Amino acid sequence: MKKNFFSDHRQAALALLNSDEPLTRKAGQFLGQLTVDSASMTPAQTDWLEKLLEKAGFPGLEEEGVE
Repeated sequence: MKKNFFSDHRQAALALLNSDEPLTRKAGQFLGQLTVDSASMTPAQTDWLEKLLEKAGFPGLEEEGVE
């Protein structure tokens, strides 16, 4: 079975912000910044976003070079 993944951190952040998942103020600020910033994320930011996606039951981020 093929899983759907977010191909872009901006889409993932926006999906979390639009979901009913309760977020802390800090998480909301982090996700808001990701929606407007197209720069690459640091490993720590990527890890945090992946954890937020997992907690909300969303698919993860698509890994580069993986089809």
